[in-house]
Amino acid sequence: MLTGRYIVLIEDDALMGNSLLQRLELEGAEVTWVKQAVRGIAAVRTPRKPVDAVICDIRLPDGTGEEIFNTVSRTIAPPPFLFITGQGEIDQAVRLLRAGGADYMTKPFEMSAFLGRLAQILRPDENAGLPAQTGISPLARQVDSLVADYARHDKPVLIRGGRGLGKERIAKRIHELSDRQSAPFVAVNAFRDDVSADALVAAFETASDGTLFVNGVGRLDGAGQDLLMEALGQGPFRLIASCGTRIDEKAQAGEFRSDLLYALVAHEIVVPPLAQRGEDAVWLAGQMFKALNERRAAPMRGVSELALAAIRDHDWPGNGRELRSRLLRAMDVATGEWVYPADFFPELNQEDLEVQPLSEARDLAERRQIIKALERTGGQIAEAARLLKVSRTTLWEKMQKLGL
Repeated sequence: MLTGRYIVLIEDDALMGNSLLQRLELEGAEVTWVKQAVRGIAAVRTPRKPVDAVICDIRLPDGTGEEIFNTVSRTIAPPPFLFITGQGEIDQAVRLLRAGGADYMTKPFEMSAFLGRLAQILRPDENAGLPAQTGISPLARQVDSLVADYARHDKPVLIRGGRGLGKERIAKRIHELSDRQSAPFVAVNAFRDDVSADALVAAFETASDGTLFVNGVGRLDGAGQDLLMEALGQGPFRLIASCGTRIDEKAQAGEFRSDLLYALVAHEIVVPPLAQRGEDAVWLAGQMFKALNERRAAPMRGVSELALAAIRDHDWPGNGRELRSRLLRAMDVATGEWVYPADFFPELNQEDLEVQPLSEARDLAERRQIIKALERTGGQIAEAARLLKVSRTTLWEKMQKLGL
């Protein structure tokens, strides 16, 4: 029944945890069992593979299931949560359902009833057979899953993220997977162009019954926003828009129509930066290298393991755009059959000549090591803390400070 499913179990009671673990594995599931709230947050937010469901006790030694759910929900769309509660915690469980939790069960319960309720909340395995497009990390696979889901309807979509994350490419994939694929895909770039009302109306007409993509929707002036809001209910085209990470601030300041923002965020795709997806940076480098290498008169052998490690550790402030630029340069300047770290990052040769504030250098070094430890341990806070030789509390505080 659960073959191929990945489930996170957050339960501090040894007897209950062992019982659930054994039965879930007997049903074919892969289970990560943690006993503390801080580890539960990490296991769900930075999992080693996409999470199909979370089984979470409400009362834990260092927090509550409600705190876990609320913390996870602030950064990602949470997987289905099945809460386990005592009689005195039913009010809290009901509150969690209203907040987006999937279901709850009151102790004690029959295992057959538990498995039945779990089966009901499991999200469809939409990634099965879905080729990786954005990346191979759980965060990237979630983006690809939403792309496939949103291609099935015609409602407006907002793609949010920093520059260089391929937001227009994601919009095109939604269009190409949709019933509108044979109609035009028209892109309006508010980042590069001064989009007048006349230009926007012309784009509406060109898109016809296809897809209109507005890149940088937050940069439209008031007239442009008014036209877009009016067209949402009348135009034959399907709207997909993109924006940066600060459009909410513009809406709060009155610089962007809040009703237009609400209409867009109902179906939103948030593309995480490459700084949070080291494995995707390596994967993207491999995909780009293969395509570029095929065009060379004298193909190279590949990107060295040392270079891959450097790619994984880099913060990538320019995201995929920076990665492609660095790879092009690296392949041009490489003197042998392999690409090495210095080919990718020539600034490494200048490190001894540059002086950086100690606080910035320390934060950057700590951030890289924490990311590396979390990737190696599959997001397990305690194991990462052990590798880094700090306490779990210290690691958790540093992660919060560094935005991890």
